[in-house]
Amino acid sequence: MADVKKKEQEDAGLIVSRLAAQDTVPWYRKPNLRYIYLMFFPTCIGVEMTSGFDSSMMNGLQAVASWQEFYNHPKTALLGLMSAIYSAGAIVSLPFVPLITDGLGRRWAIFIGSVIMVVGAIIQTLAKNFAMFVIARFILGLGIPMCIIAASSLIGELGHPKERAILGSLFNSCYFIGAIVAAGVTLGTFSMPNDWGWRIPSVLQVVPSIMQICFVFFLPESPRWLISKGRGEEAFEVLVKYHAEGDRESEFVKAEYVQIETTLELEKETAKVGWTDLLKTPGMRRRLLIGSFLGLATQWSGNGLLSYFLAKVLDNVGITSYRTKNIINLGNTCWGLVNATILALTVSRFPRRRMYLACTISLLLVFTGWTIAQARYIIDGSQSASHAVLVFLFLYSPCYNMAFNALTYTFLVELFPFHVRAKGISIFQWFSRMAGFFNQFVNPIGIDNAGWKYYISYCVFLAFEVAFVFFLFPETHGRSLEELAFLYENDESQEQKKRVQEEVRHEDNGSSDVKSTTNPTAEKTA
Repeated sequence: MADVKKKEQEDAGLIVSRLAAQDTVPWYRKPNLRYIYLMFFPTCIGVEMTSGFDSSMMNGLQAVASWQEFYNHPKTALLGLMSAIYSAGAIVSLPFVPLITDGLGRRWAIFIGSVIMVVGAIIQTLAKNFAMFVIARFILGLGIPMCIIAASSLIGELGHPKERAILGSLFNSCYFIGAIVAAGVTLGTFSMPNDWGWRIPSVLQVVPSIMQICFVFFLPESPRWLISKGRGEEAFEVLVKYHAEGDRESEFVKAEYVQIETTLELEKETAKVGWTDLLKTPGMRRRLLIGSFLGLATQWSGNGLLSYFLAKVLDNVGITSYRTKNIINLGNTCWGLVNATILALTVSRFPRRRMYLACTISLLLVFTGWTIAQARYIIDGSQSASHAVLVFLFLYSPCYNMAFNALTYTFLVELFPFHVRAKGISIFQWFSRMAGFFNQFVNPIGIDNAGWKYYISYCVFLAFEVAFVFFLFPETHGRSLEELAFLYENDESQEQKKRVQEEVRHEDNGSSDVKSTTNPTAEKTA
């Protein structure tokens, strides 16, 4: 009796996390789970390869003579427009992304976004003039947020709770796979005497999107999306197959299904699914503020200089050889992949807020050192200062990847409840793309006109980031998505815990009516 009472008093919000922690069998020994994790790479996780390829390609093309000659050596505003128009396309498409992601499902959103990007890459390859190149990049931008939002949501909603954070971290680290390929290709084509020196990198941009088109429907749909559409039986089958390897009596899957279903019911009771949900309550407004901040921070932390304008940064420290620039671009990108992958596999084990603090503080220190070294080179032409800038460029990568790369999508999926998750990530993307558009348009102008003094603005914003994270970031580590659905809403959280506890306890006692809820096929089988 005492044991029963103790079980009833147990914090029901931790049931799924507790059961997941008790599962000691690694994912690679589970055939069904292993299948979806491997299938994630050419589909969901591979989405970021497209982003990486684009930024590295634009970096590399600035050091390709045939591209420079074809477009009459674009500088300042024209060069900024060629890069920034990609973000402009994303900004235009973002209001429509949740309609497709929530309406048609995560897989269809990835498919549609990938088709749009293939069209853009083909037009870019066939570009005959500046206008055609810019239009192609705008079309590419239309497709990328649809893929990113749907893929990051599907990873978080389909992955097993034990590996969800690591999968979300690997999502961003795949950026560097695409970036390395692009850097290697431009290094190999920069000396070609004809237009294929830049058309070859352009046509290869279709490869990640074609992979997503070919493989995305080999993945199951998000069980949370299925339940939200009244397709609970299908959702239960997905959870049974991939989270319990076909064991229909799995206590973990029954608890997970009840927790998802109960949470979605509570969300529907307290909200109509619309954009106004993001402003409806203090908790939602705080989520919106944090998501918006992350969108700005992931672009305004100085990474835009390295992602799109490394060639100009190197010019300002006396490195002007096209070959040397491409080698540095490739080397820095390879280093980014190494440290991003290591960090993706490790930092998700630590508290999120602590890692974001470490990230922002280290970035502030590195960027301040970079700015000082850049100033010393401009003032007295010191070669040691030039070398110091290169050191800081390579130090910057692990500092940024520590949280902004490794944790951002994991954190966003944890931060926003299901019914506003696509919208919340869309808001993040909107602020990110707006900040990226501003960066890509203004950076070449700022570097040319203000030199090293332009970098001071980044130092100031990085100091603001440290303060924002310290005072406003919540801790989301170590809990399931459903436990986090009412992160700021204590009353709803207690109601959720109560319902889940009752449902799972009744299931343990063999309650027939609850059994039909936790196992949607029970009634049909009977």
